[in-house]
Amino acid sequence: MNRFLIYIAAVLGLSTAAPLLAAPVQAPHIEAELIAEDTALVPGRRQWLALRLAPEKDWHTYWQNPGDSGLPTRIEWTLPDGLQTGDIHWPAPEVFTLGPIVNYGYGHETLHLVPVTVAEGLEAGSRLTLAAKARWLVCADVCIPGSADLELEMPVATQAQPDSRWRDAFAAARRQLPQAPEIGGQFEISDGELHVALDSADLSIPPSAAVQLFPISNELVNHSQPQRLRREAAQLRISQALSDFFGTAPDTVDAVLVIGDQGRAHPVRLTAGSVQPVAQAATALAGNAPAASAGLQINLSWVLLLAFAGGLILNLMPCVLPVLAIKALTLVEAQGEEQQRQRMHTLVYTAGVVASCLSIAALLLLARAGGEAAGWGFQLQSPVFVALMAYLLFALGLSLSGVVAFGTQLMGVGQHLTQRSGYGGSFATGVLAVVVASPCTAPFMGTALGYAMTQPPAIALLVFGTLGLGLAAPFLLIGFVPGAARWLPKPGAWMETFKQVMAFPLYLTVVWLVWVLGRQTGANGIAVVGAGLVLLAFALWLWGRRTPGEHRWASALAVLGLIGALSLLSLPELRRGAAANPAQAASSEGWAPYSDATLEQLRAEGRSVFINMTADWCLSCLANERVALASDAVQKAFEAQNVAYLKGDWTNGDPAISAVLERFGRNGVPLYVVYHPGAEPQVLPQILTPDIVINALNQTNQ
Repeated sequence: MNRFLIYIAAVLGLSTAAPLLAAPVQAPHIEAELIAEDTALVPGRRQWLALRLAPEKDWHTYWQNPGDSGLPTRIEWTLPDGLQTGDIHWPAPEVFTLGPIVNYGYGHETLHLVPVTVAEGLEAGSRLTLAAKARWLVCADVCIPGSADLELEMPVATQAQPDSRWRDAFAAARRQLPQAPEIGGQFEISDGELHVALDSADLSIPPSAAVQLFPISNELVNHSQPQRLRREAAQLRISQALSDFFGTAPDTVDAVLVIGDQGRAHPVRLTAGSVQPVAQAATALAGNAPAASAGLQINLSWVLLLAFAGGLILNLMPCVLPVLAIKALTLVEAQGEEQQRQRMHTLVYTAGVVASCLSIAALLLLARAGGEAAGWGFQLQSPVFVALMAYLLFALGLSLSGVVAFGTQLMGVGQHLTQRSGYGGSFATGVLAVVVASPCTAPFMGTALGYAMTQPPAIALLVFGTLGLGLAAPFLLIGFVPGAARWLPKPGAWMETFKQVMAFPLYLTVVWLVWVLGRQTGANGIAVVGAGLVLLAFALWLWGRRTPGEHRWASALAVLGLIGALSLLSLPELRRGAAANPAQAASSEGWAPYSDATLEQLRAEGRSVFINMTADWCLSCLANERVALASDAVQKAFEAQNVAYLKGDWTNGDPAISAVLERFGRNGVPLYVVYHPGAEPQVLPQILTPDIVINALNQTNQ
């Protein structure tokens, strides 16, 4: 009997001398738990707690500086009186890359250590409940925000021992923390880069060891750009491009230096000073340095070539051809002029094209700086802009049809080519060519523009300017290569007929724009713009019928008609409505609307997935769907292989779709991606054929 009582007392004593752990929380792709290093809380001591996060294989959480995207883990404590916690002590991070995106975080079970200070006056023998709200973002090729309400009940005792269940885990977590000695040094910000000189005399860095500096501040450096390293006897110098969001230089820079494949880390504290930059030709840091970014840095010339080729191919796109045909007509009529004047027209046209491309780039950069998700063709997400384009092209069509004569000045045709206004017409034609090209994405453009929007503004503007040069290249060739002019037909009476025929492609473009508007706003939006087109036609008809006797009243009525057409654009019917996003509802055509959660569920089921990121105003997207994706051969391949078809609609803009585009280094639609079980996602070309799609579906991870 005495032994039994002793046994019961011992069990009760152990139960009051150890924490009572709640069951770990199982969240999507991660397990979370609140644990303690010791068996009890001891008054007057500083002890350690930890948030344990264990992501599934190929998933990761984020460091305090998550890099290009992501969110750091956060803990909100609810504690009884007498307890006070400190900040998270972060282990050294790993590097995760996806295309041009570089992130810092943890792809394995990680203890986020938190100190807890226990007040002197707590009564031994009592039990306290510690509660925490943990929030995280867990990512693979998709990201899922998560949270958990966690609790830990602990006894208060005069002494405590390390909890045997977690002794090794806490010891391993401490080894992953930045270790003494703290590294000092200086930093300097100049020429758009951060230059660092570290005092490395006390560090043992093997010559072949991977080395990377992780700044604590997220807005200091461009994480996707490589760090350049120079090793010296007692100094380690590093240079890296500044972030696009860099503001003012700080007084000090805190960072973590990670050395070697095992992740030996040291805290870094830098003060402002004079630092010699590392030459651009220096080798990027080994190991942890983002290799994909280094490649992009080296191959800027290749990206510029892709941008030029993409602009060149835009000349063949159906949305651009009508305007270019009008420009070709001006070149035919200019054949009798001086060569110098012809060349000037091509230069002014080129200036209009390039200036428009640079303007779009500037708007995109401003939108990104303001946190907006924007890309090539983003202006067509605005119903008002679509309506204005319809007005403009309808007016140009009426001009070519002979309803009104002012259009010859606007487009720079006929005798006005010999006047100064003719140069204005050439510039306006260049601007118009870019405006109507925005619904199209040519091959090579996606890679080039996606790269541009991850770079500093100067490089982004260079890429967009090169795209404009590609678009203007055919006319530059004709203007500056005398032999090329022989390709053009001779001037004659046929030109008037040709000019009138060219009005009809413009009318068809207006029909397409009104259809896009209907997809954005519904039937009411179509009615409003239809009324505006009638008012515009009435105004131009009056303008063309003016005679000296009725000049004033006809001009006044024409101006009133134009004002009426423009005022209709302010009506609420032209706001994006529920009809604007047809891909948000299930389709009877075999596809389902895209979402990260749907993609993840399908992949968890072991199914292959085909993703189509599209927009109603993207003519390249619509052509691919008609020619390739809707073909019988592709549909049979989808069915035979049980491929899930997801479609994301970017017609009106969608942050979730923008995030997917950015994840794959794209700045606009179309984007086509194939996922096979156990394999990396495969990005398809921007111009599809049935064979391209079927071959991608037939590939496996073997």
